[in-house]
Amino acid sequence: MTTFEYQGDELHCEGVSLARIAAEVGTPVYVYSRGELERAYRAFDAALAGVDHQICYSVKANSSLGILSVLARLGAGADIVSGGELYRWQRAGGDPGKVVFSGVGKTEAEMRTALAAKILAFNVESDEELLTLDRVARAEGVRAPVSLRINPDVDAETHPYISTGLAKNKFGISAKSARDSFRRAADLPGIEVVGVDCHIGSQLTKTSPFADAIARLVELILDLDRMGLKIKELDIGGGLGIDYGKDGEAPPPSPGEYGDVVRAALAPILPLGIRLLCEPGRVIVGRAGALLTRVLYRKQNEAKHFTIVDAAFNDLMRPTLYGAYHPMHPVKRGARAAVVTDVVGPICETGDFFARDRELPALDQGDLLAIGAAGAYGFAMASNYNTRPRAAEVLVAGAGYTVIRDRETLEQLLVNERVAG
Repeated sequence: MTTFEYQGDELHCEGVSLARIAAEVGTPVYVYSRGELERAYRAFDAALAGVDHQICYSVKANSSLGILSVLARLGAGADIVSGGELYRWQRAGGDPGKVVFSGVGKTEAEMRTALAAKILAFNVESDEELLTLDRVARAEGVRAPVSLRINPDVDAETHPYISTGLAKNKFGISAKSARDSFRRAADLPGIEVVGVDCHIGSQLTKTSPFADAIARLVELILDLDRMGLKIKELDIGGGLGIDYGKDGEAPPPSPGEYGDVVRAALAPILPLGIRLLCEPGRVIVGRAGALLTRVLYRKQNEAKHFTIVDAAFNDLMRPTLYGAYHPMHPVKRGARAAVVTDVVGPICETGDFFARDRELPALDQGDLLAIGAAGAYGFAMASNYNTRPRAAEVLVAGAGYTVIRDRETLEQLLVNERVAG
């Protein structure tokens, strides 16, 4: 038993009943399978066997300390996009020497903190950022290790909000000007050019965009080598999708298929001794998590049937933000009539929904519902909208579990506020 399955008529995470977790911890609650988290990481790592590589887990996918600590023990590094994520990674026991710092808007304070921590590399996204980092590094008396992030203008064929590799996106340096940017970077005294970086988007369901992007980077690296600029690392980003279980959608490539494509695309530069970095997130943690929620009410109006639950879009934003599909299963199964229903939360907005026109077994008031494949971009995007405390988080291992985050209290939400005089 490695993930979410029924044992008899009751849904379990590994060997623990979800009904037990709900009774002891309350709802809504995020539940993660440690076994599935470890399995997914090892599968991705094994897919790149034979290539010198470092997996830098994308912290933004799920930044909970309990999750990060498991991955750090497995040998993962981290892809971060803020100083806060670096702080979290270090608090979880992660090695800052395995950290790459991405993002288009790094502040000078974040640069100083990352330099002091001696991170692996800054993925620099613009010429102005490069000049700022050079100035900050010289002031600190160090050289900043830099990979320039190149925008290859490759269509990842994913949701437009999570596509990052097109010329119209805000990310990276234009491939057309990349060689000039590398020349300038090599001349800056506070910069040590160590690599080339690229990330084309998230939830990719084909391998061809990876192959296309890597081919363009390989051409660039060979040109740089001929110019006398030796590249040590190639960071190909992340983005491999997971199967959310929606009917009619082809499953994404497996990590093994991804690894085969990457290995073939890298072949021209492997003799140069370049180390591969990659930044998987969703594919590591996505299917390891579920959001457990309880039915508050049901109602039928002239047009629709609604199932109202105690979780809301402040707990899981993806359906509202992206129109994302998540599988749903009642925690107790049995002989039930099916109903076509909208699964919605208590927030006073029509956008507060988890599913529309979903056919589910009819749920009774008080029943538990598990919203699956919620380990990535679930709790990480949660908010306190409507002054709702964020959910608890639980990590299951075998027949036991650990509460890795207590449910917030109302007092905690107000601790930094003041009444005006």
